[in-house]
Amino acid sequence: MPETPRTADELRRAWHEFWAARAHTEVESASTIPIDASLLFTVAGMVPFKSYFVGEETPPYSRASSIQRCVRAGGKHNDLDDIGRTNRHFSFFEMMGNFSFGDYFKREAITWAWEFFTDVLQFPADRLWVTVHVSDDEAAAIWHDEVGVSADRIQRLDEDNFWKMGDTGPCGPSSEIFWDLGPEHGVDGGPATGSDRYVEVWNLVFMQFDQLPDGTKVPLPKPSIDTGAGLERNLLVLQGKESVWELDIFAPLIAAAEHVTGVKYGTSEEHDVYLRVLADHARTMTFVVSDGVMPSNQERGYVLRRIIRRAVRHAYQLGARDLVTPALVAAVCAVMGESYPKLLADQALVTKIISREEESFRGTLARGTEMLDELLSQGDISGEDAFFLHDTLGFPVDLTKEIAAEQGRSVDVAGYEARMTEQRERAREAAKEAGGKANAPIDLYREILGGSGLTTFTGRDEYSTAHATVVAMISKGERVARVGMGTHVDVVLDRSPFYAESGGQVGDAGTLTVANTLISVTDTQVGLPGLFIHRCIVDSGELREGDSVIAAIDGVRRDRIRRNHTATHLLHWALRETLGDHVKQAGSHVSAERLRFDFSHFDSVSADELLRIEAMANAQVISGIAVTHDEMSKSEAVERGAIAFFGDKYGDVVRVLEAGPSTEFCGGTHVDNLGFIGPIKILSEGSIGSNVRRIEAVTGDVALSRIADEESRLRRVSTQLKASPAELEDKVGRLLAQVKDLETELAGLRSKAAQSVATELAAQGVGGVLVLRHDGGTPDDLRQMAQATLKAMPEGRGVVALLGKSSDGAKGAIAVAVSKDLVAKGASAAEIAAPGAKALGGGTAKSPELVVGGGPNVAALDEAQRLVAEAAAHWKQ
Repeated sequence: MPETPRTADELRRAWHEFWAARAHTEVESASTIPIDASLLFTVAGMVPFKSYFVGEETPPYSRASSIQRCVRAGGKHNDLDDIGRTNRHFSFFEMMGNFSFGDYFKREAITWAWEFFTDVLQFPADRLWVTVHVSDDEAAAIWHDEVGVSADRIQRLDEDNFWKMGDTGPCGPSSEIFWDLGPEHGVDGGPATGSDRYVEVWNLVFMQFDQLPDGTKVPLPKPSIDTGAGLERNLLVLQGKESVWELDIFAPLIAAAEHVTGVKYGTSEEHDVYLRVLADHARTMTFVVSDGVMPSNQERGYVLRRIIRRAVRHAYQLGARDLVTPALVAAVCAVMGESYPKLLADQALVTKIISREEESFRGTLARGTEMLDELLSQGDISGEDAFFLHDTLGFPVDLTKEIAAEQGRSVDVAGYEARMTEQRERAREAAKEAGGKANAPIDLYREILGGSGLTTFTGRDEYSTAHATVVAMISKGERVARVGMGTHVDVVLDRSPFYAESGGQVGDAGTLTVANTLISVTDTQVGLPGLFIHRCIVDSGELREGDSVIAAIDGVRRDRIRRNHTATHLLHWALRETLGDHVKQAGSHVSAERLRFDFSHFDSVSADELLRIEAMANAQVISGIAVTHDEMSKSEAVERGAIAFFGDKYGDVVRVLEAGPSTEFCGGTHVDNLGFIGPIKILSEGSIGSNVRRIEAVTGDVALSRIADEESRLRRVSTQLKASPAELEDKVGRLLAQVKDLETELAGLRSKAAQSVATELAAQGVGGVLVLRHDGGTPDDLRQMAQATLKAMPEGRGVVALLGKSSDGAKGAIAVAVSKDLVAKGASAAEIAAPGAKALGGGTAKSPELVVGGGPNVAALDEAQRLVAEAAAHWKQ
């Protein structure tokens, strides 16, 4: 018998070998970023196989096993608050799983699980407990009669042992295996007690029902198996530890956290929790960044940013004032690099990205913590204060809530959310582009797919297909047999030259014709993988199911689309060549009008770099190299060095585009020769979020039109300025210099006028204190006037506070200036301004001599003036 595995690497090898010997296909861990748009992260081992379980795709194997890296740190799958406090909660973990897609079922799943535990891992059987669903007599009988587990160690649970994918769809009972830590860890009585003494180490899900909308459960024609055994929990048993943080995968990370903070593990429970959080979060941030996520304020990027910031804050609380994340990332790569070699390849880039985030947050942390501590000393946090911390200091509200909770205080989240409404609306707008998708009940698509099969795509070889048969039509969400003129209808054909939108490329448009009937195809979408939905309107005649039609795409439009699509790949190559291999696609949109390519990059792109990128792409176009677009196995594509595009899902057979120096996975439509693209013209490049940038460009005839239009504008400007195009730069430079001189002269005149006004205002001061309304300027105007008025006060001493409505009437502003002698006695411009700024719905900085602030509550200016006057009255002389 082979030696019992003890280390994490040995356990991984034992798992793969066990299932390979039982005819399971070993499936490499998918990314922590799932294809499933409903999930932020891969939260379970079955996520990469979900489309097989729900019937959307046919699995290429009947049995599979994997060790999937998972992240649970956002949305409903969020264990952040419990991390470091238990043996069960992690934001990153590895899930070992074996899967059957209509092959074996309960007997094999149960007996093999027991064999692996007791024979391979040598777990003592008398330390294992089993639970089954209350209704699952079959599983209970297998455990007792065939495996030999005693009846008193088989417990029946209800909801805890029934798994559902959602309100409808595959579901079934489950059976869990638990490890008994021993009597010193809790009460006797088995897992049903809910005691932490019993740790779940394997969950076997028996997918045997399909739950209908009315709650009825009908048997699935091919019951399946989905199991999950947490690697960390199984290591706890293997290595005989009482705490997961002592395991070989965590101990080096704890040691790294000790080193960077200077705090020894075991000195206090609170400090131990912080060190464990650093160890856990180090794994999550390292893997997520390696998988292509950048810190940002949106979705996954926001969760990543929160993970990094939580780690930095805990290190800060432990006294660390230097960067801590580089050492943590290095420790993760050292521990996990053998099993996940990509970590080692990405280590330098991952370190750079995470370090930059830590550096940018440390200043925010110091400023925000200081102000928050002051606010918490006074009581709960108002919505306005939480908003000010977020909006002015960049201090995240999640962190505000977390720190407040630690001190037994609450945050007015509703008030904060009210102030954040506008920002959230803008964020939601950024996530639009959901329109135009195929829209019908999914069951209807499945019915059509089951009856007619996949749509044969002919559009790589032809623009027009004769004798395409109408196999189904959908109107208003229902299947119809005939439609007449003016009807909007979704048409399914048995074969089609129309490309269905996917991979960032828009769907084709064109026509369907039969006899005297003309149908306009406005868009083409994917209903289910392989099922094309042609979105149509009947212009004349009528269309019936079964009709044989001529399906013709708009060839001019398709040519523009494929020019733009191939150009996107050239730009991606040029971006990586110029900026570095860390550049990865973060989204794209390829239409007939233009291309848009979003990419990960942590810095701005200079004008020179942009020119170089455009020139490199156009040099490839001029080469006129033939383009190949072939199908091959995924392994062959990887061997060729093909790069995968963001958000696309790939099977065992893939299509690879080779366009000059660019080799990438892509199922879209492309040119046959790079010269067909024509000129590539970059229109814009800029940031669309933290560490994500966007480039937009046009090609071919659209680019030529754009260039001609710019040349026409250039000639018109040349005429207006009476200079040739070659002389324009010098001419504009001289004009700008003249404008600057005039602005300087005007500023001097304004300063003199302001001094005159300041003298008049200073004369109204009483006892060295002046609080007045002064409308019509900008906050900076108010600042300058407050400073000038203070200088005009007798001996330049006193307090000047000016409040006013902005010139557009949208905001109320406040500026307070205090002379140095009063500051020395304890006066503070910030404290004098604070009640007025708060009344206006805003705040100020903390300078004792000069502050400027305000907010949108213009109607409160009079009240703000009264409050400031009260605060300033103390300093009258």
